Amino acid sequence: MSESSAEAVVAATANVAGAAGAANWRRAGIAGAAIGVLAAGAAAGVAVERLTVGRGMRKKARLALDATGPYGSLRGTPGRAVADDGTELYYEIDEVEAAPTTGDEGASGSRRRRLFGRKAPAPVTVVFSHGYCLGQDSWHFQRAALRGLVRAVYWDQRSHGRSERGRAQADGVPVGIDQLGRDLKAVIDAAAPEGPVVLAGHSMGGMTMMALADQYPELIRDRVAAVALIGTSSGKLGEVNFGLPVAGVNAVRRVLPGVLKALGSQAELVEKGRRATADLFAGLIKRYSFGSKDVDPAVARFAERLIEATPIDVVAEFYPAFTEHDKSGALPGFRDVPVLILAGDKDLVTPSSHSEAIADVLPDAELVIVPDAGHLVMLEHPETVTDRLADLLVRSGTVPAANVGGHGSTAQQPGR
Repeated sequence: MSESSAEAVVAATANVAGAAGAANWRRAGIAGAAIGVLAAGAAAGVAVERLTVGRGMRKKARLALDATGPYGSLRGTPGRAVADDGTELYYEIDEVEAAPTTGDEGASGSRRRRLFGRKAPAPVTVVFSHGYCLGQDSWHFQRAALRGLVRAVYWDQRSHGRSERGRAQADGVPVGIDQLGRDLKAVIDAAAPEGPVVLAGHSMGGMTMMALADQYPELIRDRVAAVALIGTSSGKLGEVNFGLPVAGVNAVRRVLPGVLKALGSQAELVEKGRRATADLFAGLIKRYSFGSKDVDPAVARFAERLIEATPIDVVAEFYPAFTEHDKSGALPGFRDVPVLILAGDKDLVTPSSHSEAIADVLPDAELVIVPDAGHLVMLEHPETVTDRLADLLVRSGTVPAANVGGHGSTAQQPGR
């Protein structure tokens, strides 16, 4: 695709969006980097075909998948943290299941606490940070597998999920990765004020963790027991070509911020048109979310629902933060704890080479490249991700190895 034709595709798509309310530019913020729209030209023919062939049948299939799919149904104890600009951040806590005890053991433990005034140590808390245009439910499979095994916090980043729209952004302040790091600190202060913490982040969530380490190195040093960086990057996202010809990528990059900004300014119109163009980017989402061809249709639809739940103005608001992101200097803060670095070998959004670059800075980390996996590796190959997370928890001393076996698979009851 030539540079001029790429610009023409973007311009034409923007005009169509303005005229018909093509809200699926919201889908362009494909999880973790907001660049699904970069493939607009390459996917144009496929998109037209999807719009004209069997639309009614696909709509019925989507409704059926929405009605029967169990994904995203897990809930915990709700709470809210307050960010430094007043934004309320929604989180949920899954507590550890209490170990069964005999009556004598319970009485003895209670008596010791009364006699010596000892307080039980705070449990380890695993804090899960999701990616861009997703939400805490993107960890569904890992949550199902680890539920009751460890104390876990799942939160929605500002302007995502059930969290409040960023108040600073409502006043015109651009959102940045540093702000997200401060948000994570607020969530930890509210949901896990004491005890060791394990940090797990996907894509933007991993960048959020890097920003936390950059701004609060003492927290990492004193409290963080382990770190999992999944499908993420420490910088140079502006050099990613997303599987497209270089000339086309450069052309789209030049006009994309303006297109997103324009669409964001017409958010109400764009949102009204979403259902009318529901098929436009479905194939694009699948291409940029998954690496294998045989993804469960219910999982693929779940990913669509997560992405389409992010308003177009939020997509536009966050986009500049990724090209500016550079936290390679913060990575050494993780050197003294067990680290898991995991990526899909077919990730077009944050390529596995970015995970390898992180591993170069953290040579003692475990680097796992998952075959036939794209950007949403935790949904595409959930057992692999869960098993590596469980192994990380064992290596960090967070959970005993004997407890992990029964929680290693999500295949039986994914909705539990």
